[in-house]
Amino acid sequence: MKFPAFSISLAVLSIGLVACAPKSNDAQQQPAPSPAVTAQSDESAQEQKHLETFDDLDFNVYSGQKWDEFHRSHADNIIVHYPDGRTTTGLAAHLDELKPQFVFAPDTKIKVHPVKVTQGNFTAVTGIMEGTFSKPMKLPDGTVIQPTNKPFKLDMATFGCWENGVMVEEWLFWDNQAFMKQIGLAQ
Repeated sequence: MKFPAFSISLAVLSIGLVACAPKSNDAQQQPAPSPAVTAQSDESAQEQKHLETFDDLDFNVYSGQKWDEFHRSHADNIIVHYPDGRTTTGLAAHLDELKPQFVFAPDTKIKVHPVKVTQGNFTAVTGIMEGTFSKPMKLPDGTVIQPTNKPFKLDMATFGCWENGVMVEEWLFWDNQAFMKQIGLAQ
C-alpha cells in the first residue's frame, strides 16, 4: 500500500507534537515573566507603597500631630509649595508651617483620600481636612484672633515627588478663602 508523502509527513508531525507536549503537571506552571513585566510589577508595588505611606502620613501622623514621624514620608531637605505661593525647604521648616494650625484648631484631621493616583515616582491624593477654630489664633505680627468655634471642612490635594521611599517635593492645595469663610473670618 502506498501512502502519499503528505500523509506520512502529517503523521510524523503529529507524533512529534504529542511527544513534545507538556506533561499534565507541566501545563499548570506559569511561564517566567519577561523582564519588562517584572519591572512593571516592581514599579506598581513601589507606587502602591507610596500611596500606603501617604495614607499613614495624613490619617495617622499629620492628624495625630506625630511630628517626629514625618521623616518616614518626607526627606530632610524636602521642598514644599503651599496654596498661598510660599515655599519652604527642609523638613523642620515644613513642620514649623504645619504646627500653628493645631494651636487654633487642635482637632484638625484628615480621615479620607477619595482620589489617589500614582505614576512612577509621583502621587496625587485628594483629601478632606476637618477641624474647629476652637482656640485663639496668633498671627505672625502678634495679633490674636479669638476663636469662633466654627468647624471647617476643606477639600485639599497633595502632589508628591518620591525618591528612595520619601517625598522630596510636595505641592499642597486648598482654598484659603473658603477656609476663612468657614471659620467666620471672611465674608
